[in-house]
Amino acid sequence: MDQFAACWEGLEDPRTGNAGLHDFHELLVIALCTVLCGGQGAVDMALFARAKEPFLRGFLKLANGVPSHDTFSRLFRQLDPMQFRAAFQRFMASFSKTLEGVVAIDGKVLRRSFDRASGKSPLHMVSAWGCKQRLVLAQIATDAKSNEITAVPKLLQMLSLKGTIVTTDALNCQRGIAQQIVDRGGDYVLALKGNQGTLHDDVTTYLDDPAAKITAAAPTVDADHGRIETRTATVSTDIAWLHDDHQWPGLARSVRWSGFGKPPPRPPLSPPITCSAHHSPRNASTRWSAHIGGSKTACIGASMS
Repeated sequence: MDQFAACWEGLEDPRTGNAGLHDFHELLVIALCTVLCGGQGAVDMALFARAKEPFLRGFLKLANGVPSHDTFSRLFRQLDPMQFRAAFQRFMASFSKTLEGVVAIDGKVLRRSFDRASGKSPLHMVSAWGCKQRLVLAQIATDAKSNEITAVPKLLQMLSLKGTIVTTDALNCQRGIAQQIVDRGGDYVLALKGNQGTLHDDVTTYLDDPAAKITAAAPTVDADHGRIETRTATVSTDIAWLHDDHQWPGLARSVRWSGFGKPPPRPPLSPPITCSAHHSPRNASTRWSAHIGGSKTACIGASMS
């Protein structure tokens, strides 16, 4: 409990008088356990506390019994949202201290978040997903999709990236983002499309050249989400000319990922990707599919310096 409480320093308990009967941090623990088990509100928190009282008493005192739904409702209605956000980010950051594997950065619009009455835009969230941990490691809200590029550096700043592979979509294929990942000890795999026009054209032209020095992996077959997906990766480490012409930080390889699935069948897809120098062609396909799940096909990546 001491370590848990330390993560919430700076979050003030807004309750006064008899409303503070139950321990503040114990209420937060019960609320967290409830949400992890699929609960959503104060009533669910009270039901969870009653159903799991023997389990909770194994590490909580519950000196004044099991809290009611009114207790949880009063607490979360009065909490300062900015203080809670900062404290929760510190709490989640503790999970990324030993982070490893693939970290997928992606932005999504929150479903049903558009406020028709006031005409406010829907809430757009940029999240860092730990593929191995199966956990959202950090999250930032932006005003619009165009602001995602400025939000990603702030998101990366919250994470310990040493030894990880950071993947993003084509929107965030930016030199500044690549440089930040390399500076923080990570590898990157970034989608490469038309927003990096000359680089995209140069890499595509090179990988289409029959004389190009490339290595192909054996196809991999995955069955998931109602379809059978066949993927193939081709890798080239002959990128000295890319360094000279485009000067991307830490660039290691250019890679093409292609795939087709059934049903329905589709022709092989060919935009290029690159990945870390530590990855074989087979691993390139696996690492990228961890992020895109077959829905996109191109990325550019680099290794740790």
